[in-house]
Amino acid sequence: MAAPLMEELSEYLGSPEPAVRLILSILLGYPFAVIYRRYMFYQSPSIIHLYHACSGLALAAFNFGSQVYHSALCIVIQFLLLRLMGRTVTAVLSSFLFQMTYLLLGYYYTATEEYDIKWTMPHCVLTLKLIGLSFDYYDGGKEPSQLNAEQKSSALSEVPSLLEVCGFSYFYGGFLVGPQFTLRTYQKLVSKELSDTPGELPDSVLPAMKRFSLGLLCLTIFTIAGPYYPDSYYLTDDFEAQPFWYRCVFILLWCKVNLYKYVSCWLISEGVCILVGLGYNGRDQNGEHQWNACANMRMWVYETTPLFTGTINSFNINTNAWVARHIFKRLKFLGNKMASQTATLVFLAIWHGLHSGYLLCFSMEFIIVNVEKQAITLVKDSPLLNSLANSPLYPFIYVVQQFIHWLFMGYPLVPFCLFTFDKWLKVYSSVYFCGHIFFFIAYLILPYLRKALVPRKGDQKQE
Repeated sequence: MAAPLMEELSEYLGSPEPAVRLILSILLGYPFAVIYRRYMFYQSPSIIHLYHACSGLALAAFNFGSQVYHSALCIVIQFLLLRLMGRTVTAVLSSFLFQMTYLLLGYYYTATEEYDIKWTMPHCVLTLKLIGLSFDYYDGGKEPSQLNAEQKSSALSEVPSLLEVCGFSYFYGGFLVGPQFTLRTYQKLVSKELSDTPGELPDSVLPAMKRFSLGLLCLTIFTIAGPYYPDSYYLTDDFEAQPFWYRCVFILLWCKVNLYKYVSCWLISEGVCILVGLGYNGRDQNGEHQWNACANMRMWVYETTPLFTGTINSFNINTNAWVARHIFKRLKFLGNKMASQTATLVFLAIWHGLHSGYLLCFSMEFIIVNVEKQAITLVKDSPLLNSLANSPLYPFIYVVQQFIHWLFMGYPLVPFCLFTFDKWLKVYSSVYFCGHIFFFIAYLILPYLRKALVPRKGDQKQE
């Protein structure tokens, strides 16, 4: 009965059935959260874990049927690794290798040349959760003096139960699309610590509805505008026949519209987390309660920043924080920040999938971010450029910045969404590799501009 109903609904909405199931599942997090607040909040931890595990499993089965066994198997094996191998480097490495290998094999056997919603989509979120769990358990065996503030807050003093790990892994507010959160944070939720009134129901309905409404707005924008900017248009003769300026503007608008697909899912899921209390983040400097612990988006920054780094830092925040905490900072032993950054971006590319487009996307991000950092330093150090940046001309400069910013945000997103070499190469050829050329020239001339526009220290002293 459910299958024909879903087919009819997806046909009516004009969207693929897996996408409709996914959106419905994310929205179902709200009734699950209401049930938790009404009937489960004051129950014992075991009952709460069981509720979260069963509700999340139901969503997984609704979307992926019998393939739910993939997540269940990885959770059980992760639990056994914690129990049998203890707080050892071997346990952490075994966890990392097993979970990543399982994910990559899933990509290998299920991937196509299109974006498919399959069991590997939530499994990539679960993979980070379970690897992070092994790191946090390992950190719990260290002396507090050996840990930084982040590690202290997430370190586990005891090995969790299997039911606890299942509740953490399948929690309906984060299983499908994130956000990432630690088991220690989940334990605080269950122990009723995450509330503006500890031990009582959080007064979080209004903050949750704000994020839900914002997510619904982004989903509406994508639903209305998305059909005008399909990925498939890049591969048509009509796209190649358009003038160069049109192709560039299309990339810019396509990027802006299509990113709302991800933004809307994260905002709606964040609302679920806030509603149950998981989003509680203490008080700010003004004494106001904060509900941004599970925020995956900083929307104001995302919409207004003219900087690539600003967009990156305001987008998919919790995943970026996870990678920074567990990959980038733990590669400190390499003794080279650039090497750590490169390894981190390679990890991110592989974690997303095996297509060449992912590797190219994050390679371009690496280049763009480093060129932008040099340009920002140049503007700060140059009296001429600094005065222009603070002059009445800045509104015009800001518009130009935003155009360049979103054009070259879209540029690396092309291979991310088109996946394969033949597709993204065709698009890049049609715009004459303008992004590669732009940043290559910028990289070459920035040192010369610095020599010409930044006074030497000796010259500044003479003045």
